[in-house]
Amino acid sequence: MSIDRVTWLENAWRNRLQSLLLLAVMGAFLAALGWLLWGGQGLWMLLGMGAVAVAFNPSISPALVMRLYGARPIPEHELPELHRLVAQLAGRAGLARPPSLYLVPSGMLNAFAVGTPEEASLGLTDGLLRQLNLRELAGVLAHEISHVRNRDLWVMGLADLFSRATSMLSWFGQFLLLLNLPLLMMGGVTISWSAILLLVFAPTLSALAQLALSRTREFDADLNGARLTGDPDGLASALLKIERVQGSWLERVFLPGRRIPEPSLLRTHPETSERVARLMALKADLGQGAGLYPEDRVPQRLAVSGAPVTRRPGWHLSGLWH
Repeated sequence: MSIDRVTWLENAWRNRLQSLLLLAVMGAFLAALGWLLWGGQGLWMLLGMGAVAVAFNPSISPALVMRLYGARPIPEHELPELHRLVAQLAGRAGLARPPSLYLVPSGMLNAFAVGTPEEASLGLTDGLLRQLNLRELAGVLAHEISHVRNRDLWVMGLADLFSRATSMLSWFGQFLLLLNLPLLMMGGVTISWSAILLLVFAPTLSALAQLALSRTREFDADLNGARLTGDPDGLASALLKIERVQGSWLERVFLPGRRIPEPSLLRTHPETSERVARLMALKADLGQGAGLYPEDRVPQRLAVSGAPVTRRPGWHLSGLWH
């Protein structure tokens, strides 16, 4: 089944509605904890704080984030074709200027975006640039640029703020509960068991909503990225290659000899097979040969200078894994 323009718009609005509902659920958990701890005053206080967070959710400087990853800027003369590709995609996405490009010293196959549509940066790992050809890179870059254009980074930052605040209030409430445990055992005070359940499970439910929000935004970025390039096959090929390379490494480290039994509810990204299936449904609508790199010209990989990064990924002093 192909996805025509009407169906694509319906999917886009459905994803946005799901995102709004999930953010509302996370905000509701936060407000409920405020009401449980401080009554009506706490409820209105946290609702007010949530409104301020929505209006003034701060964004970290892209350059600072890249420094935390130990990334360096990629000059245009070093990889001119990559810069031309990003500029072309940014123009198609309607961004005022192309995102800055940074090389992350990691053998992982990964790319990520930080910033806003007005000022954004793309981090590309050494492994990604060496493993993917330009057609596949176009799909990955379009996916990340779609995140920037749709302000997904702001949305996910807000969701993370809600989730962290919910966890903090839950721990605070549980601490107060332990302090009053002697009075509870002697019958001096009573407490609602539903309130206790809310204190215990609110952080987990909020985290699950955050993960669901992340998966929804990933689907949206896949569809929008494929429309930017006009080539769903490029992104699909990149996703399958990343899954094959990254998955095999993670399985050897954590679960040698078997697949990682990760529940779908605990994923930040949807299943690769499902993402590829949705991308393939776009092909009939977009047409063949409409992409930046059509079928009759499969480009080679970029000529990345220097020796490949061979060290294994690990935790760094910045608290980041790469």
